[in-house]
Amino acid sequence: MDCIIGQQAITIKKFDKQSVKLFAELTGDYNPIHFDEAYAEKTIFKKPIVHGPLVLTLITTLFAKELPGPGSVYLSHEIKFIRPVYYDDVITAILEVTDISPKGHVFISTICKNQKNEIVIEGNARLKKML
Repeated sequence: MDCIIGQQAITIKKFDKQSVKLFAELTGDYNPIHFDEAYAEKTIFKKPIVHGPLVLTLITTLFAKELPGPGSVYLSHEIKFIRPVYYDDVITAILEVTDISPKGHVFISTICKNQKNEIVIEGNARLKKML
C-alpha cells in the first residue's frame, strides 16, 4: 500500500529496567546515568533514565512495519530529546506522513509522548519505500 499525506501509525511500549539492561548489553552503553541511582540523583534527572536511542526504536520499528512499511529505507532524521524517559514510563510513538516527493521520498513527523501526554522526543524523518 502506498502512503498518503496525513496517514498515521501509532505504537505504545513500557520501558522497564530489563529493557534498559538488554539495550546496554547489545550496545555496550553502560553510562551510569542509566543504571547508578546515586550518580543519577546528583544530575538534573534525579533518577536513572532510559537510553534515548532505545526509545527511538519505537519509531524505527513503525517505519519498518507500517509507515512507509517493509522495504523502506531510513534516509535521515532530525530529532530533539525534549524530556527524559524514566524506568516504567509508558511511551506512545506517533508517526504522520507530512509530504511525499515525486522521487518517492516520504517525509514523516515523529513524536513520542509519555503517560502524562508530555512530548519526550520530536522530529522529522525522510524515508524511501524501495518497492
